[in-house]
Amino acid sequence: MNPDVGRATERVARQSYGKLIAFLAARSGDVPSAEDALSEALAAALDSWPERGIPDNPEAWLMVAARRNLYRAARHAKVKTAARDTVTMAFEEAEERMNADGPAFPDERLKLLFTCTHPAIDRSVHTPLMLQTVLGIDAKTIARAFIVSPETMSQRLVRAKTKIREAHIPFTVPDRSMLPGRLAGVLSAIYAAYGLGWDGLDGEDGKHGSLADEAIWLGRALLATLPEEPETAGLLSLMLYCEARRSARRNAEGRYVPLDEQDTARWNAIMIAEADNLLRQAGAFDRFGPFQCQAAIQSVHTERHRSGGTDWAALAMLYDALVLMTPTTGARVSRAAVIGRAQGATAGLHHLNQMAERDIATYQPHWAVRAHLLAEAGETESAVVAYRTAIGLSDSPSVREFLQTRLDAVQADKN
Repeated sequence: MNPDVGRATERVARQSYGKLIAFLAARSGDVPSAEDALSEALAAALDSWPERGIPDNPEAWLMVAARRNLYRAARHAKVKTAARDTVTMAFEEAEERMNADGPAFPDERLKLLFTCTHPAIDRSVHTPLMLQTVLGIDAKTIARAFIVSPETMSQRLVRAKTKIREAHIPFTVPDRSMLPGRLAGVLSAIYAAYGLGWDGLDGEDGKHGSLADEAIWLGRALLATLPEEPETAGLLSLMLYCEARRSARRNAEGRYVPLDEQDTARWNAIMIAEADNLLRQAGAFDRFGPFQCQAAIQSVHTERHRSGGTDWAALAMLYDALVLMTPTTGARVSRAAVIGRAQGATAGLHHLNQMAERDIATYQPHWAVRAHLLAEAGETESAVVAYRTAIGLSDSPSVREFLQTRLDAVQADKN
């Protein structure tokens, strides 16, 4: 196969997966069937494009092919006539759109996001379901992020998709009265996708980097749809603050650089200004939530590019507020790290020691923070053990290299 054709097909699949699935599933009411139909269309593209050439509109080609696959599957399954007629009409509409000027078909990923957070679906699978259906992240990657086996995660996702079909869960953005209970799950899923893309910046897989871009796009689309929900502005602000530092996360040699050592000249000032504005907009509603709080934390960090310093006391206060709202393991570990800077290593270690063993035993950031604080406190032997544990738990080669450098320095001081 021509490698250029393979790369083009992969690029279309990556960029259009969620958009295609959302359009297909919204009209068929069946996420698994939509996924199967699109997979067959992608396989057909790999067979036909090398000979016939890549179509002018590959996304439209895939949509038409998937539409035919989905209708054929419905016919083979002997669905009720009324249901089959509905599918036929929906995809006749889709094909008309393919032949019209302008966008080939509407982007309905937000509808799919809200479908995945319906109360009929178990809350624990909301985010994994959205990560897979909207962004095409495989179950193995999701399972690793949620610390469960791939088999368990696959089973949960299959059950959730079956529930959508059998319960006839609607593909729509809910009305305002239902938003509070549904919006939090959507925001969390978008941020989880951004987190996977952000972490991927340390690895070699370019696909993970694109997840960050997709998450920011979803954040913008959600804000355009719900401009009066301050947490949507808070989430987008948070992602933009982080994204503004993308190019500074590695030095000229490609090595990992921690936040407080990054060259602020390499931060994106335009993106920071947009994040600042969004955070101010969110604050005008006087409804302070966890995403606004996290954005405010990042805002304090970005002040270093103007003032040259970091207000660690302000960060400690914001982390206190965040832990009150969402006492997650990540928030508590980050608070301990900041307290270690604001009040000294002993104070930071005290907060780490309050955490349950089950929460931090395999949580890599905890061991990295603990190692740093132990080294600062002069507890060299314990710091060495913590650094080795953090290195062993890290999936990122550049982070492992950075931690190894720190470990080498501690051992050199010890000798």
